[in-house]
Amino acid sequence: MRLTIASGVAAFAAAMLLYPLFEGGTWFWASLGAVLAVVAAGLVSSRLSLPAWAATLLGVAATWIYLTASFAAEEAWAVFVPTRGSVVELGRLLGVGWADIQRFAAPVPPTEGITLLTAGGVALIAIIVDLFAARLRRAALAGLPLLALATVPATILPDPISWPAFIIAALGFVGLLIADGRERVGHWGRAVLVRRTRLAARPATGPSARGPQASADTSGLRVSGKRIGFAAIALAVLVPALLPTMEPVSFFQFGVGGSGTGGRGNSISIPNPIANLKGQLDLPERRTVLTYANNDDKPRYLRIYALDTFDGQQFGMTQPKGSPDNRTENGPLPPPPGLTGNPKINSVLTNIQISDEIAALKFLPLPYPPRQVQVDGDWRADVSSLMVFSTRDEAAGLEYDVATSEPEPTADLLESLNGSRDAVDQRYLRLPDDLPPDIRELADRETANATSDYDAAVKLQQFFTKTGGFTYTLRTQGHSTSALRDFLLQTRAGYCEQFAVSMAVLSRLVGIPSRVAIGYTGGTKIGNRWEVSTTDSHSWPELYFEGVGWLPFEPTPAGALGQGSARVPAYTQPAPRPTDSSAAPTPGATGSSAADEPVDPQARDNIRALDRESQLIPGALPTEESMPLIAQIGIAALALLLILLIPAGMRLITRNRRVRTLGWKVSQPSDELTARIVSGEGAAGRHPSVAAAWAELDDILYDYGMGRQASETPRALARRLTQQYEFDAASAAAVSAIASAVERVLFARDPGRIGPMKKDLRTVRQALAATVSRGRRVRAVLMPPSTLRRLRGFGERLLDGFDLLETIRLRRTAAQKGS
Repeated sequence: MRLTIASGVAAFAAAMLLYPLFEGGTWFWASLGAVLAVVAAGLVSSRLSLPAWAATLLGVAATWIYLTASFAAEEAWAVFVPTRGSVVELGRLLGVGWADIQRFAAPVPPTEGITLLTAGGVALIAIIVDLFAARLRRAALAGLPLLALATVPATILPDPISWPAFIIAALGFVGLLIADGRERVGHWGRAVLVRRTRLAARPATGPSARGPQASADTSGLRVSGKRIGFAAIALAVLVPALLPTMEPVSFFQFGVGGSGTGGRGNSISIPNPIANLKGQLDLPERRTVLTYANNDDKPRYLRIYALDTFDGQQFGMTQPKGSPDNRTENGPLPPPPGLTGNPKINSVLTNIQISDEIAALKFLPLPYPPRQVQVDGDWRADVSSLMVFSTRDEAAGLEYDVATSEPEPTADLLESLNGSRDAVDQRYLRLPDDLPPDIRELADRETANATSDYDAAVKLQQFFTKTGGFTYTLRTQGHSTSALRDFLLQTRAGYCEQFAVSMAVLSRLVGIPSRVAIGYTGGTKIGNRWEVSTTDSHSWPELYFEGVGWLPFEPTPAGALGQGSARVPAYTQPAPRPTDSSAAPTPGATGSSAADEPVDPQARDNIRALDRESQLIPGALPTEESMPLIAQIGIAALALLLILLIPAGMRLITRNRRVRTLGWKVSQPSDELTARIVSGEGAAGRHPSVAAAWAELDDILYDYGMGRQASETPRALARRLTQQYEFDAASAAAVSAIASAVERVLFARDPGRIGPMKKDLRTVRQALAATVSRGRRVRAVLMPPSTLRRLRGFGERLLDGFDLLETIRLRRTAAQKGS
């Protein structure tokens, strides 16, 4: 029965590691009840001596009854007895809980479904632990399901497991191993605890010294197990603190934006961008969404969403993925897809302030392409689209800075691109098979004379803004294929959504990768900031050109008859004639420098290399990373070196105090002779310098591996050292003077005058050091064995205290049983 209880305690202790995954304590009490149900079933199985398979089935039945009473009591018979209705209800809650886990990010809310899944999972772990430990008597193997429970927060959360929770879980497993050891030893009779130090080996005196003496080698297995377990836990907690931190990798893709085989992952709930866009444009009054300012004082489109999939009716968005490596707090974002060293790069620094009235916005409005974002909270970048999103925080009221590396391609550069699309994902070219053929004919007709992909894109943009006869209006409905056909071939009236989607579809038809961006136009300049309102909500297509990446185009009519703040990109218009005034830089704009030369972010294998780039580009955000990895490793190595030098420091302090004879006392004398000298009895108490000199000589011999025999008198020691190591006359006189002073203090009625021994002690130390190797001398300085002996003795005495408490407890238990 002891193993059954220990198994339950170990399982619940390991479940404590799950606390960062949940909000509130509902899961805690539900899991505790599930473990208690499993323990009760295990106790019944042990009492009835059931086989392992029957005990497991009984544990499953107890868990089922508990979950029925806790989550489906209204459908059960007499609260506890499962019925068909209760089974259906539990199944429904399991489905809801699984859906909630896919939808929410940690810490998840305490919904009924999530609590049911957690309680059932912890109960399953408790059943497996009980099977291994109590039924199959393989307590060590029970650590595997406990480890599986610990991997859940380790793979989901970006932060490491807290050390208090780890200690609790580790103590639970150590307790299970100790219980198993006691169970095994108990089959051989009553366990006897023996303290394994020299204190236990000392001969007993007095009336209590009866019977045979206990040997120090007769061990108590449980005492050894406790010592090993506590030491292992201490090392597991302390050693990682000395090492540089590393980001966890989610093996299960169960976290922000994961997409493993088990589902879409624990990701955010994405709103309908199209519906939000139409709703903001239809608002009866103008409301401020955000304000921004940048170092070149130019308006910019601020993108929120990038829609990449087209199902024939409307564009949708692939679930964004944001690993811990791509958190904004880690420095530069992933490199923009497709951007190589061809175009000139314009570096811009923008400060954005989101209105407090924005609700449920979990994506940041950003100019494209963002290079680095400084924002409070857990915000991550999707690698393929560079959308920055969060599963925990909202954008309302945020103020953040973003640095962008904007390509400034020319028409000649875009015209010269070879149209390679090998590096782009094919989803940006995918179209439904049932697309009306007249839409394909329209795309071919409008781009018939195009000389390149860029030329085709410009012709399509001009088709919407100039030659096609399109008008801008909000009085449109529908997203179906027929609505797209009607817009392109018949009505030719719509708002930005229809224009952006139509150009994206036509671009894919002629072989240009495309996607639809949703966000805001540049807004209106008010004071020293640009103000963006709900009327600036906008949608535009982005087309992909290998070597430049994704570029925005503007098919929506601008001006008074269109969307007022929409702007046609400069690279799609004829180049203006150069004038003298054009050479002057725009006030606040970034001047040309070496940092504006072409860069190749994708050519770097290590994304962290962008840290160096950001320091060279004008307008770059100040990095928040305190130091590079090599500096962190160096600091960790220095800290480890300082810890290793602690014994050397303690030895140096001890030696200095002894030499100065500042009332130093030996905390643990190595033998009876040293104890008598430092105890202060008789004449020794009037000569602390003698005690200090003798204790220091004893430590010197131990550090150099020249151990002194306990039965050796000071005079015999001096004679042996002189003969064995062939001391010269000065060294022999020095060691003899120390030995003579010690003997006079110990045995003479009046030791007489004793002179200073500092010089004698230094002479003896130098003579002994000359007889050993250099490695031994270095070790005596850096890792002195005498200090390590004292530290080891301190640890033994500490554990002896625990052993003494255990012995007192066992004696009290035996006395109670005897009475």
